[in-house]
Amino acid sequence: MRERDVPTPDGGKLALYSYGADDAPGERRVVLVGGAFLTALIYRPFSMELSKNLGEDWAVDIYDRRGRGNSSPLPADYSMTTEIDDVRTIMEASGARNILGHSLGGSVALNAVQEFVGTGFEPDKLAVYDAAVNIDGSMDTRWVKGFAESVDSGRMGLAMARLKKGMEAGTALSRVPEPILAGLMAAVSRTKVNKLMRELMPTAVGELKAAFDEGKQPRDFSVLPGNTCFMVGCKSPAYYRVTAKRLHDAVPGSSLVVSPKGFHGSVPAAVKELVTDISSYFKD
Repeated sequence: MRERDVPTPDGGKLALYSYGADDAPGERRVVLVGGAFLTALIYRPFSMELSKNLGEDWAVDIYDRRGRGNSSPLPADYSMTTEIDDVRTIMEASGARNILGHSLGGSVALNAVQEFVGTGFEPDKLAVYDAAVNIDGSMDTRWVKGFAESVDSGRMGLAMARLKKGMEAGTALSRVPEPILAGLMAAVSRTKVNKLMRELMPTAVGELKAAFDEGKQPRDFSVLPGNTCFMVGCKSPAYYRVTAKRLHDAVPGSSLVVSPKGFHGSVPAAVKELVTDISSYFKD
């Protein structure tokens, strides 16, 4: 693994981690845009497996988005524009010509490529897995306001409960009464994963609002490249499949891949079936 800091035009920095061949050409490099509450190092097993499956002359570049890991905090004027500019900065620094986005990182990737079309930064290939983007009301985002209020008031157990119920909509977990779930979240908050989630709560408020405040229409993404691949886990919350289907229908020539064993965390968990599907898409 190669680690380096990439300066941003606004005076910040992004921590970039590269796996695979150091001298891989741009057409054989994939930039991975990670989701909320996750640092680049959590994606390390997946990045290693993906680069291995792609081949010896390929590389996977993943960076800590703002407010996490070794990258700069969210700037005062943070918005989706910040995320789009950061994707451009990483592509320039790495030379990568392919993009993969997971969860909220999928929203960032879609918005970025939408802006890149016709500018020279349009990637050769774009794939997203369980993209967390609100397409024509595909996601119920009313919980975000309560989540933000809980974080601002320091009630992290309640914030985690509202986050879980909102992001796991339609599952058994979402039906657990909020007070009970809040108590449970407070009790398990000392685990490594939940401790990281607590640390990233303030960052998550800004990025969730940036991704969800305005519901996008399918036509907003109709300009995406025709070879875009929308991937979704069969075991992921149902709204991800609704979102993927609407995006697929809106982008002529795009593909829709449903992973039979896939769940929302299949990417950082490096589930073999999904790694194989993703590597096949970028190689073929």
